[in-house]
Amino acid sequence: MGAEYFWIIVLSCAAATFVWRALGVLVVKRIDADGAFFQWVTCVSYAMVAGLVFRMIILPESQLAEVSIEIRVAAVIIAFAAYFLFRRRLVAGVIAGGVSLSGLVAWIG
Repeated sequence: MGAEYFWIIVLSCAAATFVWRALGVLVVKRIDADGAFFQWVTCVSYAMVAGLVFRMIILPESQLAEVSIEIRVAAVIIAFAAYFLFRRRLVAGVIAGGVSLSGLVAWIG
């Protein structure tokens, strides 16, 4: 295989990517982001995240299973508090949850 085959592959991949991006630009103008379908998608994604968080609290695996449920619940409460205190900023909740879980594990054990 020579260098020309490499460039053909790279340019073909780039063309395929740009075709889908161009189609996305054309289609996005016709999408109603506040429509019923996207509200449903939003609800389903929130439900999936809630289910995963619940599973991590109630049925943890690996290293998290060694942490007591009180510490896990406390970290979630702190994460929710930070989320709402910082005007519904997901990053604030995630950081607060991770830091509080680590801190509580180190402090309480």
